[in-house]
Amino acid sequence: MSSNAFTPGIVPARLGGEDYAEQFSDLHPRLDPHEALVAADRCYFCHDAPCITACPTDIDIPLFIRQIATGTPDAAAKTILSQNIMGGMCARVCPTEQLCEEACVREAAEGKPVLIGQLQRYATDHLQEQGIHPFSRAAATGKTVAVVGAGPAGLACAHRLAMLGHDVTVYDARPKPGGLNEFGIATYKTVDGFAQAEVDWLLQIGGIEIKTGMALGEAVRLEQLRADHDAVFLGLGLGGVNALQAEGADKDGVLDAIDFIADLRQASDLAQVPVGRDVVVIGGGMTAIDAAVQAKLLGALNVTLVYRRGRDRMNASVFEQDLAASKGVRIVTHAVPKSVIGNGAVREIEFSYVDDDMAETGDKLRLSADQVFKAIGQTLEGDGLPELEGRKIKVSDTGRTSVKGVWAGGDCASGGDDLTVTAVAEGRDAAMDIHAALTGAAV
Repeated sequence: MSSNAFTPGIVPARLGGEDYAEQFSDLHPRLDPHEALVAADRCYFCHDAPCITACPTDIDIPLFIRQIATGTPDAAAKTILSQNIMGGMCARVCPTEQLCEEACVREAAEGKPVLIGQLQRYATDHLQEQGIHPFSRAAATGKTVAVVGAGPAGLACAHRLAMLGHDVTVYDARPKPGGLNEFGIATYKTVDGFAQAEVDWLLQIGGIEIKTGMALGEAVRLEQLRADHDAVFLGLGLGGVNALQAEGADKDGVLDAIDFIADLRQASDLAQVPVGRDVVVIGGGMTAIDAAVQAKLLGALNVTLVYRRGRDRMNASVFEQDLAASKGVRIVTHAVPKSVIGNGAVREIEFSYVDDDMAETGDKLRLSADQVFKAIGQTLEGDGLPELEGRKIKVSDTGRTSVKGVWAGGDCASGGDDLTVTAVAEGRDAAMDIHAALTGAAV
């Protein structure tokens, strides 16, 4: 990663001190009790609810909404959390407009779905803020499991295993647990330290030890974990970042978007986070949107997001694209970076326009830029990993890898989309299969 230290134009405190709290306030403020009852009353409580099918964690959505409607939000929370132990975070970051809410009968009939995500947050927040943990551990099995990665997949796996009576040790390369939830999601989506509060709440189940600063292949090795534990789950995410294939990409001011987002999430004072005047973000996923929006919120004058395909091919949802546009982010499509221009530090970046088949049209675009964020995908890192499929660990439907006694899930594993809710589902399901393998219990 290039340094900002000697890059003119990339400076902190572009806004007045009082503006940061407003700029980075909660994207979706929590419903109050009356709003929750009104929203719950719109649910048809469908018997064959399509919203359940659309949820990667199979939450019984009509049931939990009925529980809210009847004044029992803590019961609703337990319904949610029994399927998705990180239901609080997922309520904040899930692309519900593409999942449960898109499938909602109200959406099909009226173009206005039940506010499933906000109702889920209302219930889970109500329970977690009381310090209540509604689950308890089963009798000890005497089995131990190593979980690599304290992100959504790893934590979901660890919690389910602990609940089933196993002892779990979680190894994570970062200085604190949480993974993507802690380091990779826009600040305005998870305000007030929610990610760490959710981890602390989850650990109340007991039987889980977390060891930070322990990267796979460095501080710990897979062979040793297999020897020391009865099973291993790999939920290590994607630690590397794809290289920018453009001349001059090593210039100062060309940065990884994921590092920018992590710096924002860990900053004690947002006014001290430097940002450019003219910012260009390259990519079309959630990370690109989060970086672009936050650069604008920090006071960048011009922010342009450039993607190589059309908007209909962007991984970021339409809601996220519209959010970026509403904050003043310009979105340019069908353009690929060709060269980064400047004397030591970036001053401009040139793109070539391409058609739907990625063939260059001959037209060029040159943008002023003192800061460029790469959000062009992440890669798997680690030595001695199980067999890969493409660029991820090959897994079965239950997360089994090519190595006996080793399971995997989340972003590092093949087959799923890179969403928090999918990672939780894969960690949970792998835990159930690990439990069956270790005890012979039916699942």
